[in-house]
Amino acid sequence: MNSNWNNRKSDRVQFQRAFPANLMGVDGTWTRVCHMLDVSSTGARLEIEGTTEVLRAKEFFLVLSSTGLAFRRCEMVWIDGTTVGIRFLLNTAKGNNKKSAQR
Repeated sequence: MNSNWNNRKSDRVQFQRAFPANLMGVDGTWTRVCHMLDVSSTGARLEIEGTTEVLRAKEFFLVLSSTGLAFRRCEMVWIDGTTVGIRFLLNTAKGNNKKSAQR
């Protein structure tokens, strides 16, 4: 297993049972079923079903709900067979909203 998965800067939550989710290309042209093995505030470790070739894309979405309303924009950090480490990307629009809310 890739040793990078244990080098997170944030505390990790491991699930007793993997949490079902989906990955989707930013342009919506591909999807993959996956299972979240653990998660932190900065990223997650996933087990991917099917080919992982599409994950070489710079960015994609981790879709956490069946309706698609809960999701995070991500990028792949490492890959080891069908297990991947992903980093959550910050939404710059949210950062702008926080600044205006603080004023």
